[in-house]
Amino acid sequence: MSQPPLLSASAETRKFTRALSKPGTAAELRQSVSEVVRGSVLLAKPKLIEPLDYENVIVQKKTQILNDGLREMLLFPYDDFQTATLRRQGRYMCSTVPADAQEEAQSLFVTECIKTYNSDWHLVNYKYEDYSGEFRQLPNKVAKLDKLPVHVYEVDEEVDKDEDAASLGSQKGGITKHGWLYKGNMNSAISVTMRSFKRRFFHLIQLGDGSYNLNFYKDEKISKEPKGSIFLDSCMGVVQNNKVRRFAFELKMQDKSSYLLAADSEVEMEEWITTLNKILQLNFEAAMQEKRNGDSHEDDEQSKLEGSGSGLDSYLPELAKSTREAEIKLKSESRVKLFYLDPDAQKLDFTSAEPEVKPFEEKFGKRILVKCNDLSFNLQCCVAENEEGPTTNVEPFFVTLSLFDIKYNRKISADFHVDLNHFSVRQMLATTSPALVNGGRKSSPALQDILHEAAMQYPKQGIFSVTCPHPDIFLVARIEKVLQGSITHGAEPYMKSSDSSKVAQKVLKNAKQACQRLGQYRMPFAWAARTLFKDASGNLDKNARFSALYRQDSNKLSNDDMLKLLADFRKPEKMAKLPVILGNLDITIDNVSSDFPNYVNSSYIPMKQFETCSKTPITFEVEEFVPCIPKHTQPYTIYNNHLYVYPKYLKYDSQKSFAKARNIAICIEFKDSDEEDSQPLKCIYGRPGGPVFTRSAFAAVLHHHQNPEFYDEIKIELPTQLHEKHHLLFTFFHVSCDNSSKGSTKKKDVVETQVGYSWLPLLKDGRVVTSEQHVPVAANLPSGYLGYQELGMGRHYGPEIKWVDGSKPLLKVSTHLVSTVYTQDQHLHNFFQYCQKTESGAQALGSELVKYLKSLHAMEGHVMIAFLPTILNQLFRVLTRATQEEVAVNVTRVIIHVVAQCHEEGLESHLRSYVKYAYKAEPYVASEYKTVHEELTKAMTTILKPSADFLTSNKLLKYSWFFFDVLIKSMAQHLIENSKVKLLRNQRFPASYHHAVETVVNMLTPHITQKFRDNPEASKHANHSLAVFIKRCFTFMDRGFVFKQINNYISCFAPGDPKTLFEYKFEFLRVVCNHEHYIPLNLPMPFGKGRIQRYQDLQLDYSLTDEFCRNHFLVGLLLREVGTALQEFREVRLIAISVLKNLLIKHSFDDRYASRSHQARIATLYLPLFGLLIENVQRINVRDVSPFPVNPGSTVKEESLPLPAANPLVTPQKPGIALDNSLHKDLFGAISGIASPYTTSTPNINSVRNADSRGSLISTDSGNSLPERNSEKSNSLDKHQQGGTLGNSVVRCDKLDQSEIKSLLMCFLYILKSMSDDALFTYWNKASTSELMDFFTISEVCLHQFQYMGKRYIARNQEGLGPIVHDRKSQTLPVSRNRTGMMHARLQQLGSLDNSLTFNHM
Repeated sequence: MSQPPLLSASAETRKFTRALSKPGTAAELRQSVSEVVRGSVLLAKPKLIEPLDYENVIVQKKTQILNDGLREMLLFPYDDFQTATLRRQGRYMCSTVPADAQEEAQSLFVTECIKTYNSDWHLVNYKYEDYSGEFRQLPNKVAKLDKLPVHVYEVDEEVDKDEDAASLGSQKGGITKHGWLYKGNMNSAISVTMRSFKRRFFHLIQLGDGSYNLNFYKDEKISKEPKGSIFLDSCMGVVQNNKVRRFAFELKMQDKSSYLLAADSEVEMEEWITTLNKILQLNFEAAMQEKRNGDSHEDDEQSKLEGSGSGLDSYLPELAKSTREAEIKLKSESRVKLFYLDPDAQKLDFTSAEPEVKPFEEKFGKRILVKCNDLSFNLQCCVAENEEGPTTNVEPFFVTLSLFDIKYNRKISADFHVDLNHFSVRQMLATTSPALVNGGRKSSPALQDILHEAAMQYPKQGIFSVTCPHPDIFLVARIEKVLQGSITHGAEPYMKSSDSSKVAQKVLKNAKQACQRLGQYRMPFAWAARTLFKDASGNLDKNARFSALYRQDSNKLSNDDMLKLLADFRKPEKMAKLPVILGNLDITIDNVSSDFPNYVNSSYIPMKQFETCSKTPITFEVEEFVPCIPKHTQPYTIYNNHLYVYPKYLKYDSQKSFAKARNIAICIEFKDSDEEDSQPLKCIYGRPGGPVFTRSAFAAVLHHHQNPEFYDEIKIELPTQLHEKHHLLFTFFHVSCDNSSKGSTKKKDVVETQVGYSWLPLLKDGRVVTSEQHVPVAANLPSGYLGYQELGMGRHYGPEIKWVDGSKPLLKVSTHLVSTVYTQDQHLHNFFQYCQKTESGAQALGSELVKYLKSLHAMEGHVMIAFLPTILNQLFRVLTRATQEEVAVNVTRVIIHVVAQCHEEGLESHLRSYVKYAYKAEPYVASEYKTVHEELTKAMTTILKPSADFLTSNKLLKYSWFFFDVLIKSMAQHLIENSKVKLLRNQRFPASYHHAVETVVNMLTPHITQKFRDNPEASKHANHSLAVFIKRCFTFMDRGFVFKQINNYISCFAPGDPKTLFEYKFEFLRVVCNHEHYIPLNLPMPFGKGRIQRYQDLQLDYSLTDEFCRNHFLVGLLLREVGTALQEFREVRLIAISVLKNLLIKHSFDDRYASRSHQARIATLYLPLFGLLIENVQRINVRDVSPFPVNPGSTVKEESLPLPAANPLVTPQKPGIALDNSLHKDLFGAISGIASPYTTSTPNINSVRNADSRGSLISTDSGNSLPERNSEKSNSLDKHQQGGTLGNSVVRCDKLDQSEIKSLLMCFLYILKSMSDDALFTYWNKASTSELMDFFTISEVCLHQFQYMGKRYIARNQEGLGPIVHDRKSQTLPVSRNRTGMMHARLQQLGSLDNSLTFNHM
């Protein structure tokens, strides 16, 4: 990129540096000088131009618009947006919400959660949304340009490089071939003989005009001049000719001559003949097509020829016809679009792309399939009575699998129970009758048909999920057997290696007795573990096997003890001390594929891929206990309501109430009443072999322990609506292990004796109890026991209860809630409870409700994320029903807090999903409720007030996208659901809402312009969000009103702002101008009066008049802002030019406006760009395309004052500006080392144009003397312009750099190419001579800037070497024959036009 021209300086030191008091302070002084200049009065704001009243104009001009052939460019489509409902897609066969849950639910929180999981998605669809982004996001995805035709230029001929011939001359659809052939002597006087053949290297090449040449060379260096060429467009046919030489073929030409060529082999000969014939076929087809085109236009052409009595056509009809046809062909739609060749258009840049938003969905961590294959011990025999059958374990064993994380010291999954016993071993247990699936949830009959009881009885496969995988996670298997006595005694036979069948028979005999008598009681037996992951990425350690089976220790049973044992798992010296049971557990793990079939979730709801065959095994998902931290939490999407109960410890060594209480079994039940005959609920998940749901569950029994520890987990399906009577009831039994057959046979064998009761009410303050509880044990269970209350002083309320051990808390029990309809958070619970009392705040006391709202700031992060849609829905509901401003503002503060928390945890995708899919505006009842968009806008205004809490307002700025997106969706739903979309735009919303929007824009913009230094992130985000909001307002609101908001925004910026503010302003304009209906918003139609008779009368604006900016508001504003930016520094100029160019690229690639007439109409909107470029012509007029700095000679006349190249700021002198000239003298003198140009005696060439009324952008003169420029003022294009568009702007005269110039010229060429001939002739007619000269200067600069300099030049520049000077005659003409003389004819035609212009510059 070229740098600004350097100051002329002496060899040793720059004059500027020499003038400084001390060296090294040049930069500082330059900075301070710059600030003085920019802080001066000169930087007056350009005046704002009031936009037209869009809605009135389209009504007034309705006839003109409807009669316009391109009316689709002037009107918004009727079906621009609509609301839609999308079915919620889950992975389940049916809804996860139980059938009667909606009726049962009474609490507001439960009801709202169920509503959330049952609701469908609500979308607002914008039909043309695909067109509302950058050009790279257009729906017709800009295809990558196919390779352009390769031309060989004279400038490249001397580059002697042996390139692969195939790469030269190939083009899309082009054919290329090269190789050695023998060429016969072409002289017809001598007969061709074998000797006259010469070996030559032939190269078939396609030229730029589509014709083919067959060039031949002495060697393979095809970059040299060929020895000769055969022009294939005069060839009539290619035939084999073996008369003179083998493998020869003949090319017959139009002039009856022929060429004889021969190959080395038959294959090569056939290849050449086929290739050449293919080319002849293509030439023939092209000629036929051209003839057909000619025939269709014949009558038209004939009448034209007859009608024209003079001119080129009548003299050369044939030539004129071919010229016109060629021209039509060139201008056809299939030509490569100009911007395809722009390097920026080819860049992949997705920075402005919006993130893809998906609906909420269940997400899982790393999923692991666990297959349980076998458990076998060394002690085995046949268990059948007749000893016929397989050898198996001698007694039943039961395996429980779960995951433990020793890094975070917790159990991270629920238990998965497996029964791996052989069928014959299972027969040893007394059978229990299976019950159907009708636990806590009432399942539909259809579900019972799908889930066959038999298939669910003995699960073998489970799917575990781990959110945070790492190598310290273990899969632990605990093995139990039927209660028989102590663990040591029961394990002893299994620890001996001698395989004695007698021992096996003895154990079998005892086992059979125990199974008959104590079949429902279990005892701990053994445990084993294995690692799951190799690393933290979740790669499974499939080679790991289970450890040895270690005997359980009755004093180390709890989960805490298990975690301690696992901590030593990798220490062999510690593990070697543990007693080992001889046996093998075969369990394999695998990854779970996304289409894994036939499994049910932890609530036994089947997936969509589920076969109803009873023989197919079912896989069970095991609940993961996800850590309660926000980043691992996700919004709940399904109904789930489980309570896990863990009896932990019973201290019974001091009790005196019961004679025997040693082998203690705990029976757990879930009840909803404490009446005497009340039944426990059938909602406890059963174990393998038993019913799916059961009324009670037992914990494993420890033999002869008065203070037993437990590790059991009881899983309960909770009812949808819990009430105060729901409680857990624990009944303690002493189990008699010894079979008392030795004693008196008359005495009845008592297996169990009740030794106490304990209960735990489930709700406390309306929330489920989940912390560890210590509860007393009662010796009796009277009716109404839940009502018992200690009143102190030995008195109590409720029934008489006998307490064990003086009502000490003897039982330790903990519970774990996994529910998507109950919250443990006190603040959230209280808020919903208060809302329920007061109908979501409609009847609330303001101060009370504010108290509950403020307490929501203390809500736990993970709870907030989990219930996100439900919480936000309720907050928006309260917002619309609030009667006081304080309530609305506090609701908005809570929403800001929630939104900020989500962002801080990196979970903004949940918010995007909420707004797009879940948010639904409340039904609007005008008399009762207000709309979310109006109330939220007002609340935002209050929070943005300067006096408000700055932390909250900063968060609102930073995350404003969320609030604006809610406003947009609320507006859309309001318009459609209340049929207001049919109303006129200015009647759709009340004046109060218009006022609220205007206020929020006026409040937000100063925050953006003032906080960009202290809080750049917040102001940048707020700026972008505001732009997106205003852009979308065009879809719903009065468009003239929206234009005014853009003016309100722009009014907060000024010339000379810091670079960041220019970035913000152009980012805003970029977003707004990317509106899908940007063209209709600009109304590309004539606004003049009367009928247009001649093209000279076309009312086209070629300069930025106030009238143009009013009628074509957005494009006028953009061009004015680009014009202002061109007077700024390079970074600012680049931003502005890029916004303009990208918008033009978008117009060019937009398939809605693909035709020439569409493009010509778009070009009329950008014609003032000509004026803008002419005003900067001297800065663009750089002829040297070298990327190195150049300092071209000034074009200013000798008698006028030369401007120093290093002084980029030249200030126009205007009367009435009170500025001290001496200040300027000092400043510019200090900067450039010359006297100030601002003396009264010296005429300033730059102030000349101020005399005329144009006041827009001022440039140096381009070669005309002063009087000429003034004399032509009256005939200038913008004689109607009222006042200046940019006010007193500082004018720069430094050259623009290479990339800026090229981008501006691309824009210029696009408009020039797109505009109609009429528009161009009108321009030439109306422009003054000086403007025309500047116009052609710019055209000439295009030739220089886009000149092809040759491969060597490009290569040297890429290597950073200097440029090469070429003195060749032509550098850009392709090596080609002039086939039709088309250019010559065109030039003649141009020459015949009666035009007084002289092309001095061309």
